[in-house]
Amino acid sequence: MYSLLLKFKAPLQAWGADSRFKTRATNNEPTKSGVIGMVAAALGRGRDESVDDIAELRFAVRTDYPGTLERDYQTARNWFDPREKNSQLSNRYYLADAVFLVALSSPDKALLEEVEAALRRPYYPLYLGRRSCPANADLVLGIEAGDGEERLRAAEWHAPEWVQKQLPQLVSLPISRDAEPGEPSDTLRDTPVSFNPEYRQYALRSVFRAEPLEVQNPLGQALENDDYMQEVREA
Repeated sequence: MYSLLLKFKAPLQAWGADSRFKTRATNNEPTKSGVIGMVAAALGRGRDESVDDIAELRFAVRTDYPGTLERDYQTARNWFDPREKNSQLSNRYYLADAVFLVALSSPDKALLEEVEAALRRPYYPLYLGRRSCPANADLVLGIEAGDGEERLRAAEWHAPEWVQKQLPQLVSLPISRDAEPGEPSDTLRDTPVSFNPEYRQYALRSVFRAEPLEVQNPLGQALENDDYMQEVREA
């Protein structure tokens, strides 16, 4: 098994699995449909072309920093139609300053190499979930031997320095991945079957929440300086 590691680190990200109409929510981590869509764009595939081969890639995510949830309240109106009197209102939610590591895994190293090359020189522009969220330039970390969870546990922590200074000296990084048969799991409808605008279709995916990765934070605050822990000791 081989894994292609990607780093998502940008001012805004948005990963909606079920959002439609006037409220566009975001999941708290990247979705498989969003990432596979980005890969398809990098490869230059049209929305009506098959994504079966890349949708079969194993998917895993590590949250290095969850970011903060931001709401963008928008109004839109068709100024070219004098009969249009009412504005269309919508709420769009984003993750600000979030950092994720994503692993795409397969025994087919040649397929991963094709994906890696495309992401380094994409056919279409790349976005982290929505077109208002351009991807970071240092997106691709490279291919390594091992499954997704194994490589995510071995990868360095990518939270920015200003974030590390706000966190304790021991930090837990959540990890989720495609579930193996028999593992306890959540269910998401985020495996792409077709991106055709006239017939978008997504299959269910079983998601296993793995044991979080504990990392040492050399810039972190000691517990004795933590206001919350001080209140606990004094209670």
